[in-house]
Amino acid sequence: MTNSADRLTGAFFLIFGLAMVFLVIPAYVEAPEGGNLSPRTLPYVVAWVISVCGGLLILKPTTHQAPDGRFFMQAAAYVAVLGGSIYAMSLFGFIYVAPVLALVIMLMIGERRPLWLGIGAVLMPAAIWFLVTQLLERGLPG
Repeated sequence: MTNSADRLTGAFFLIFGLAMVFLVIPAYVEAPEGGNLSPRTLPYVVAWVISVCGGLLILKPTTHQAPDGRFFMQAAAYVAVLGGSIYAMSLFGFIYVAPVLALVIMLMIGERRPLWLGIGAVLMPAAIWFLVTQLLERGLPG
């Protein structure tokens, strides 16, 4: 039974990735207007990775068993935090919400080392801001 579930999941991600490559990205990602890096580059790379991984899961399903209910409750908590953060970002902006979001997610996954918390909550949001606003010349929320 696990193999058929893996194959169905793989088929979903293969179709999803290909739909992103051929339908969604060309229709919804702006054509480049200058800048050093096309805004379509990263979405295309990620969509192809998703497609290839889905195809590999179809060809070679895993033997893992389904996780228990606790796993799904943790996943629901992550989704709730991310959803709340997206809403907060629309109100307060990326600069204020991203460090808090990074810190909360890192604490939720059990990271407690101060150096890594600092890197994740300060350095990574700053790097994302720099990459998007300076290199890609695109705006972030807020």
